[in-house]
Amino acid sequence: MTFVMLSSEDMASELAARLKGRRLARKLTLEGLAQRSGVPLGTLKKFERTGRIALVSFIRLVVALKDETALEKLLLEPEFETLEQILGSEKKPKRGSIR
Repeated sequence: MTFVMLSSEDMASELAARLKGRRLARKLTLEGLAQRSGVPLGTLKKFERTGRIALVSFIRLVVALKDETALEKLLLEPEFETLEQILGSEKKPKRGSIR
């Protein structure tokens, strides 16, 4: 599933479903993953049910599942393949705007 047309809530639910799938594939119970990650059981249950979780807790769950590589490509700058792409790209802003 692609995230392109999903709302923020739907993206969060999809991430929760993916993490649950990884947990089940590794034959871990909710209690087992909570214990391995240090994330409270209630927080993990809520995440799998609603998709809501603190970023640090999400990272702890991913690390406990030994899936850190899944996080590596998040929010990286795009890589250029040709000189034309580099020269044609806009300069990166140094500050944010109010808009």
